[in-house]
Amino acid sequence: MSVIRSAGLRGFRATVAELGGDAEVFAQAVGLPRAALDADDLLVDDKKVAAVLELAAHRLQRPDLGLRIAYRQDLDMLGPLALAIRNSPTLADVLECTERYLFVHARALRLTMEPDPYGDRGVVGLRYGVDAGVPSPVQGTDLGLGFVHRAIQRLVEDRYGLRSVELPYRPPAPVAEYERFFGAPVRVDRPSAMLRIPSSLGARPLSGGDENLHRLAMAFLAEQTDAADASLIPQIRATVQRLLGTTPPEIGVVAALLAMHPRTVQRRLAAEGTTFAAILDDVRKHEARRYLTTTDMPMSQIASLIGLSEQATFTRCARRWWGSTPTAVRRAAAR
Repeated sequence: MSVIRSAGLRGFRATVAELGGDAEVFAQAVGLPRAALDADDLLVDDKKVAAVLELAAHRLQRPDLGLRIAYRQDLDMLGPLALAIRNSPTLADVLECTERYLFVHARALRLTMEPDPYGDRGVVGLRYGVDAGVPSPVQGTDLGLGFVHRAIQRLVEDRYGLRSVELPYRPPAPVAEYERFFGAPVRVDRPSAMLRIPSSLGARPLSGGDENLHRLAMAFLAEQTDAADASLIPQIRATVQRLLGTTPPEIGVVAALLAMHPRTVQRRLAAEGTTFAAILDDVRKHEARRYLTTTDMPMSQIASLIGLSEQATFTRCARRWWGSTPTAVRRAAAR
């Protein structure tokens, strides 16, 4: 399983409501957390994001749903990457930092500059999506490609000379609708999703940027990349904490969210002198104390929120953690 920040669903709720639908119904149908419709920083299964877009487009009979949502999205949804993009000196710098750090937003997505597939001089291809040969979800690709197109338009503040749009499928909406959206010819059943742009576009200077902010943003993104190769413990703790009370915090689930194999997680944690079970137990202990000392939730509810099936199990854990019962811990905190 690969994941994407829930910011990728910005505009989904509003667009669906405008078309007479209920975004929460569609989210529930595909197993997508309702909170993902309104928050930016949840890590959600990218297949479920693709599924909710396809389901909504089908139920609402709006095959152009992805393009409609693209109208509502802006660079801010990319988080720290947006700061680097907005303060890049040229469009080439924008494309370079996006190609390098798009994984911060979505682990499986790529935006790469490639030679023009037709060999036209002065033209390059800006390929968007998953690896070549992997099926592209129609609405998700429409949304992503539409977002990239509109982001470039905003950055250069005019028409940027788009030569054509390449789609790796035959879209359910009329091609004329795509051509109105992109303002360029659209070709279907191509090898990959791509915007064919002038090769000279990269040298276009961008106005309003701050070189210092660009440098700081790039340093921050580099630190996040380095962190992926540094200690794994903080990432495991944060992921387990997100899962507690919603999804069983099993090592397979956590490893999938971090795009790693469970054995790799075990090996790296062993090298850092700990285990997945130890981290899970410590997170449960921390969260249990927080609930006991700051809320009046029933013990059964706290047990559920820390991923324990029974209140009796919670009591046994409390005796092991603190040498006392959960009730005694709560009373002591109150005193």
